[in-house]
Amino acid sequence: MERIYYAGGVEFAWGPYTIGYLEWNGAEWIDQPTPAFVANEEWEHGSVYEPNLIYHDGKWKMWYVAGSNQEDYLVQGYAESEDGHSNWSKHQIFIPAEQKVFDFAVSHDRSGFEAVFSRVWLGQGPPPPETGLWWCECEFPSSNFSDWSKPVQIMTAEDRGWVTGPWKPSAHYDERDPNRLLVFFDGIYRRKGDESPFAFEFTMGCLEAERPIKL
Repeated sequence: MERIYYAGGVEFAWGPYTIGYLEWNGAEWIDQPTPAFVANEEWEHGSVYEPNLIYHDGKWKMWYVAGSNQEDYLVQGYAESEDGHSNWSKHQIFIPAEQKVFDFAVSHDRSGFEAVFSRVWLGQGPPPPETGLWWCECEFPSSNFSDWSKPVQIMTAEDRGWVTGPWKPSAHYDERDPNRLLVFFDGIYRRKGDESPFAFEFTMGCLEAERPIKL
């Protein structure tokens, strides 16, 4: 079963959002007529997006963002379901809002599971040092962040001219070198002197890290 999960807003581009998916039927991708996942907890502020899922041990396991960028309120949530469409477990807070985690992308590696995630900065002024990309690992895809190893920062939000504030990572090991981790990510930078509401550009980048990743 192949799926692409996504978030969308029915009325406005800025949300609130629900989560749906496309499913491959062998010939084409088929969209589902109704959302697969919607906000139902007060702490979600009516909006869920940035889904990252794996299928493990007979269940779809999802890490997602709740809240909104406009409110500078981002909570990382977790839920699971056997069919990935309905009967989701109780939505739980995986990482609280003060850590500003925008995405938590889990993958299976040789010894267990690992995750690359971003901490973002939506406030005024320069971003704090913890803004950027982080890596951690766990023997199993735990729904409790405390079970994961102490996160290691692998990229900061340093202004590199073409990117600041990396987000939406996707990690893969080099097929020719099993210790070489490639992390693809989205980035953003603002156009200097442009005071318009959309004075920014989106970019894509890639970083390399060697395993074992250490503090």
